[in-house]
Amino acid sequence: MSRIGKEPVKLAEGVVATIAGQKVTVKGKLGELSYTMHDGITAKEENGVITVSCADDKTLGNFHGLARALINSMVVGVSAGYQKQLSIEGTGFKAVLKGQELALSLGFASPKIYTIPAGLTVTVENDGLQVTIKGIDKQQVGEAAARIRSYYPAEPYKGKGIKYVGEHIRRKQGKKVA
Repeated sequence: MSRIGKEPVKLAEGVVATIAGQKVTVKGKLGELSYTMHDGITAKEENGVITVSCADDKTLGNFHGLARALINSMVVGVSAGYQKQLSIEGTGFKAVLKGQELALSLGFASPKIYTIPAGLTVTVENDGLQVTIKGIDKQQVGEAAARIRSYYPAEPYKGKGIKYVGEHIRRKQGKKVA
């Protein structure tokens, strides 16, 4: 049996969970998320606690822990939300928000344009040097941050590029002139 799957999921205050067969729907102050579990995985809600169980641990053990982790992420998302912060470093590098598009000037001939998906809120601070991505879906927030970062990941010689706030970039020495 999965160690993660055995842990109960406590519902935060103001969060309501509805379980109909294989579909789990979680509603909170920030919105609503739903997840359809794999066949053989069941969930039940009693007294503000969701417990996830599986029929056969040999074949469904991986899905047991996955289902519990995704339900927990949904509960946290609709109650508190998720956010990722990106830092932009480099001369002339900056981000500009234009409606539902984020224009990133990263030293290329034309700016990189990222279309913001529905359900996410993106803000630009510090004169375009810090981008904050907020949303209720953990996977969607992480995916958006990774896509934006992939346009110009921080390089190890000068450290310029896009990095997560708090991420440490291991620096290299570079060439030595004799």
